[in-house]
Amino acid sequence: MADEQVTQGLEKVADAAQQVANATTGAKGKTRTLDFLMEVTLNLTVEVGRARMTIQDILQLGQGSVVELTKLAGEPLDIYVNNRQVARGEAVIVNEKFGVRLTDIISPEDRVGAIGE
Repeated sequence: MADEQVTQGLEKVADAAQQVANATTGAKGKTRTLDFLMEVTLNLTVEVGRARMTIQDILQLGQGSVVELTKLAGEPLDIYVNNRQVARGEAVIVNEKFGVRLTDIISPEDRVGAIGE
């Protein structure tokens, strides 16, 4: 009786292992790795600065209006991925387009610590 239970248990384990193997195999029979995560789209935000304004002030904005930001000119730009800060950088112009040069990557420990905040 005990041998039969062990055999049934081993068959269940083998079935579960086969299901895991099937789940990690793509449609063409290739084994998937974490490379499929490379196709996941994330939102990247570069923050130049912030401003707090009343609705009345916002409604008075027009072409040529200047909005004063909390950051000073030359301060690093904050870079967020999915609303979590991951780096700081500086504005650059490349082929007549704006870009950001990363100057500081926030350590994984600091990023994890910020999740609790």
